[in-house]
Amino acid sequence: MFDIERYYQATDIQDAVAALCADPKAMVIAGGSDVLVEIREGKLAGVSLVSLQGLAELKGIRLEEDGTLLIRPMTTFAELTADPLIRQRIPMLAHAADQVGGPQIRHVGTLGGNLCNGVTSADTASTLFTFNAMLEVTGPAADWGGKGDPGDVLLAKKQIPIAEFYQGPGKVALGTGEILTGLRIASEDYKGYHGHYIKYAMRNAMDIATLGCAVNCRFDAACGHLEDLKLAFGVAGPVPMRCPETEAALKGMAVGQALNQIGARAAAEVKPRDSWRASKAFRLQLVRELSRRALQQALDFARQEGGAAHA
Repeated sequence: MFDIERYYQATDIQDAVAALCADPKAMVIAGGSDVLVEIREGKLAGVSLVSLQGLAELKGIRLEEDGTLLIRPMTTFAELTADPLIRQRIPMLAHAADQVGGPQIRHVGTLGGNLCNGVTSADTASTLFTFNAMLEVTGPAADWGGKGDPGDVLLAKKQIPIAEFYQGPGKVALGTGEILTGLRIASEDYKGYHGHYIKYAMRNAMDIATLGCAVNCRFDAACGHLEDLKLAFGVAGPVPMRCPETEAALKGMAVGQALNQIGARAAAEVKPRDSWRASKAFRLQLVRELSRRALQQALDFARQEGGAAHA
């Protein structure tokens, strides 16, 4: 049995925002793969839920006129993995989505739920950090002011960089009545880049990450240098994080040098902690090893594509 005080099925985005404004303590439920588990465990006993299930406007993936990829938050992990636009343009995200849980979870769990849960171990988060993803949040307009019937709420949208969306363990930048309605990746953040995500967990499947590492790079094959590098981790700190100092140091560096230095530089920048799942020392060792492996694989992908282009 699930101890739920009230369950409301929203009919559209405005209806969902109005319901959340009318009941500020209510929680959004998307796929339910996280929320229902917490309710069953008693952590959210007596909660009221506003469901986004069935809202077609919150599902799907499309390419905008300027080349920006738009991903709606109710897109499931299985849909991400199979989508042609994702596989062709940002295959690292397809691979990361395929690391989440097992097949049952991937068919009900959503990208939006994975992000809004606010956990540092989210498999898609570190990858999206390396794409400088922008999150579209929709909520009540400031000039509505909470006056009148919530059904007449005025809507406003804002864009939040993913690095600013995470505010602490389990805490994200969503105010009262606000929901995540879109995620955008600009063409300049994926064109010419090749990346790889590695998840280390104690089991090969159905386990959360002990550490996740995402590398996205642009490689100049003619001179053998890194033109650009984006490096991000999950479970290397209280929230998913980029490593700007490591990125700046390795940018323009010869590939061999970069592979030799990335691990030590990244380990000096992250902030893992001891937990019952793994020690700080073990996570630091994973940072050193996985960052090098992920960069090597990203470079291999770049070389493969370059070879195919000149075949």
